[in-house]
Amino acid sequence: MTESRPPFPPFDVSTAAQKVQAAEDAWNTRDPERVALAYTPDSIWRNRDTFITGRADIIEFLTEKWQREHDYALRKSLWGFRGNRIAVRFQYEWHDARRQWWRSYGNELWEFDPSGLMSRREASINDRAITATERRILGPRPDSERGVEIPVW
Repeated sequence: MTESRPPFPPFDVSTAAQKVQAAEDAWNTRDPERVALAYTPDSIWRNRDTFITGRADIIEFLTEKWQREHDYALRKSLWGFRGNRIAVRFQYEWHDARRQWWRSYGNELWEFDPSGLMSRREASINDRAITATERRILGPRPDSERGVEIPVW
């Protein structure tokens, strides 16, 4: 059986937004195996300065990430799309082992194969230390906030 992950390219504004929300929902589970299923078996990633190829490496990377980034919670926003590509802005919050909170800001470029699996992901990310009182991402997005744009900072 061939793997697929609708919606399929080419994307329109509705299907691109669905892809973005589905990715946010999956990443907020912090389940590396579940997240990896959205990517082709040979998916290529650049995440900051790390280069990753394939689902096994994605699972290993995400497992290590979520062991360091405690109470991780993410928001993604559609930035643009064309054909089989989507651009996303995102922010996530987490704390390290010393209980220092961080807000990570970034942009991702995604490319999909015809079956709707992501074949390429390039992420540029910057981290900013915040206090616990500055937090605004307190868990997965509630239904009432779906479609709400994330602030710039």
